[in-house]
Amino acid sequence: MSGLRYAFPLAMLLSLTVSPGHPGTVNPCCYFPCQHQGVCVRLGSEGYECDCTRTGYFGPNCTFPEFWTRLHDALKPSPGFYHFILTHFRWFWNIINNTFIRDTLMKLVLKIRANLIPSPPTYNSAHGYISWESYANVSYFTRILPPVPRDCPTPMGTKGPSQLPDAHLLANQLLLRQKFHPDPQGTNLMFAFFAQHFTHQFFKTSGKIGHGFTRALGHGVDLGHIYGDNLERQHELRLFRDGKLKYQMVKGEMYPPTVLDAPVHMIYPKHVPPQEQLAVGQEVFGLLPGLMMYATIWLREHNRVCDILKEEHPTWDDEQLFQTTRLILIGETIKIVIEDYVQHLSGYHFHLKFDPELLFGVQFQYRNRIAVEFNQLYHWHPLMPDSFKIENQEYSYDQFIYNSTMLTNYGVETLVEAFTKQQAGQIGGKPNIHKKLLKVAIGVIEESRLLRLQSFNEYRKRFGMKPYTSFQDLTEDEETAAKLEKLYGDVDALEFYPGLLVEKSQPNSIFGESMVEIGAPFSLKGLLGNPICSPEYWKPSTFGGATGFKLVNTASLQKLVCLNVKRCPYVAFRVPEGEEASTVMSPGSSREKEPSAEL
Repeated sequence: MSGLRYAFPLAMLLSLTVSPGHPGTVNPCCYFPCQHQGVCVRLGSEGYECDCTRTGYFGPNCTFPEFWTRLHDALKPSPGFYHFILTHFRWFWNIINNTFIRDTLMKLVLKIRANLIPSPPTYNSAHGYISWESYANVSYFTRILPPVPRDCPTPMGTKGPSQLPDAHLLANQLLLRQKFHPDPQGTNLMFAFFAQHFTHQFFKTSGKIGHGFTRALGHGVDLGHIYGDNLERQHELRLFRDGKLKYQMVKGEMYPPTVLDAPVHMIYPKHVPPQEQLAVGQEVFGLLPGLMMYATIWLREHNRVCDILKEEHPTWDDEQLFQTTRLILIGETIKIVIEDYVQHLSGYHFHLKFDPELLFGVQFQYRNRIAVEFNQLYHWHPLMPDSFKIENQEYSYDQFIYNSTMLTNYGVETLVEAFTKQQAGQIGGKPNIHKKLLKVAIGVIEESRLLRLQSFNEYRKRFGMKPYTSFQDLTEDEETAAKLEKLYGDVDALEFYPGLLVEKSQPNSIFGESMVEIGAPFSLKGLLGNPICSPEYWKPSTFGGATGFKLVNTASLQKLVCLNVKRCPYVAFRVPEGEEASTVMSPGSSREKEPSAEL
C-alpha cells in the first residue's frame, strides 16, 4: 500500500492564505502536507498528491503506518534515550568494547545513519524535484529537502511572518556572545582547528557561479586541502621527486614552501610579503596559524610516508609514490576522524571503529555528495575563544589572524601544546559567537534564505525526530523563547541554522539533539562512502602492501603529530585534566620511527 498516491483538492487543506501573484489559490505543497518523507506533487491549480512509495506509510498525507512501521516505531528508542545510555554506564561499555558486540553495534550504527542520506542524490537548489541535473551536475551542492516553493505566502511556506527578521538583528539578539561559555565536554582548540582544516576540503562554496554551487567537485575526503582542488595547483605544490611535496626548511624543521617557490593563489593581506606567504592546497589557510599548523603536519606526514614507500618499493617512480601516499593519507584521515574526532564529539563510552569491512555484503553506495544542509550545519564558530593563548602570551583576533610567522616562530610542538590546553566554546544552547565572527553567522542565515531552506522543524521530521511544539520546548529558556516568539511568531517558521544554535544542549554536551541526529548521518556516509572503503580498494595492495595498510589501520591523532615533530607534545582533542599538562616525552620518536607503545 505504500506505493499508492492520493490526489486531493486544495479545499482539503485548512486555513488557506491567498498567495500574491496567484489570486485565490495557494500552492498546497506550501503547507508541506506529505509526512514521513512523502513527496508532494501539485496537480492542476488546486490539487496535490502525496507519493508515499517506500515510506512505510499510506493515506492522503502518508500518515497511516503500515504494520511493520507501527511495530518499528513502538520499539524504537528516542534519541535522548540512547544518548543517555551511550554516555553513561562506562563499566558496561568497557566490557562491550572488548567483545564482538562492538563490531555488531558499529555496523548497525553505520547502516542506520548512512541510510538517512539519499544516494544517489535527489535535489539541488535549482530543482526541487527529481532530475538528471540534480544527479549528474556535481557543481551543485545536493539537498536533502527541496527548496520552499517560490509561490508560497511566507518564506517558510505558510507559517510565520511574510518577511523574516533582519539577519543582523537576529544574530545580535540570539547568537552574539556576551560571555564565553566553555564546552562542558572539555573540547579544545586543537579540535576546533582540526574541524576547520578538515572540512575546508569539501565545503567550498563557489560564489562566482552562485549560491548552492561548490568548487570541491570531489564531494568528500579527497585531501584537496592538502594537494589542491585541481591538477594545476597540485603540480605547483609537488616536488616531482620521490613522490614528495615541495617544502622549505626553517630552523631545521620542514614547513610548506612560500608562494615564491610554489606559485599558487593564496589569500593574504597586501602587507604580508611573498616570502612570508606559505603555499598549501587550500588558499584560505593563511588566515589562521592553527590551520597552517595542520597543513604543516600533513605536509610532513606526506613526505614521511613517501620515504617509507620508497624504501619498500625502490623501483616505483615519482607518480606512483605520490598517488599511493595520497591514498594512505586519505585512509589515515578517515581513521582519525572516526576514532578520535567523532569519538570525542559524541561523548560516547562506546568506542567507534573504522572498519570498512563491516559494510561489505551490505547494500551501500561508495559515492558521496555534499549537501547544502551539511555545509550550513557545520558553521561551528562558537568554538572560537575570546583570545588565543600561546605560552605566556595572549593574542587578540587582530593579532592572531594572518599572523604568517607565528607558526615558524613558535614551531609546531608549541602550537599543538597551546591549542590542546585551551578550551573551546560550547556550540549550541548558548549565545556564544564572538563579535569578530558574527558576520559569518549572518552570512549563513542570509544564504539559507536565498536557497529557501525549509524550517528547522521540517528537518527534524526528516531525520526522525519529533518537531518542537513551542519555543520554550526548544530552548528551555524563557528569555530566549520570548525573543524567538517575537521574531518568528511560530515555532514552525524557525530557520534551520538559528534553530541548531538556539536548541537546548544535551546534558554535558557541546550541542543539542538536532546537530547530532542531522550531522552524524552526513558525516558517516561521507566517510564510509569514500572509494578507499569499497571492496575493490580496501586491500593492502591499494596502499603499497602490508606496511602502507598498517599505516592506515594504526593511524591516530597522537601518531600524526608525534611522528612529525622532534619533541612529542601533549596532544588530544580534550583539554588535559588539571591546570597544566606535563609534556609527554617519547624517547626516540622521530619522522622515521613509530612512537613508543604508550602513545
